[in-house]
Amino acid sequence: MTDWLDQIKWNDDGLLPAIAQDRQSGEVLMLAWMNREALQLSHEQGRAVYWSRSRQRLWFKGEESGHVQRLHEIRVDCDADVVLLQVEQVGGIACHTGRRRCFFRVLKGGEWQIDEEIIKNPDEIYR
Repeated sequence: MTDWLDQIKWNDDGLLPAIAQDRQSGEVLMLAWMNREALQLSHEQGRAVYWSRSRQRLWFKGEESGHVQRLHEIRVDCDADVVLLQVEQVGGIACHTGRRRCFFRVLKGGEWQIDEEIIKNPDEIYR
């Protein structure tokens, strides 16, 4: 039997994009990157674990903020090069800016406009 991780098409850096989606509303919360270890740990621990490209290390979502993503389901797309994580967002904040989701800017009239308020000041979240 083939290891399910071997069926993933990792990019040249050994990563793949991971979309986190709220399991109740279907809302896309964020996009991050995973390496093999992050995907394996997410599956084993039932929580989202990503690969931080800026810090070059595993990033256990919520490790600083407490805004953990409880993992309910992992799906892979038809090309096996993107995963979709169905999550429960603890605390209701997925974005480091203190908003519900990372996709809070919308293009209107040729300009990016913010359409979502900050739930909690990031200075109060990250110390």
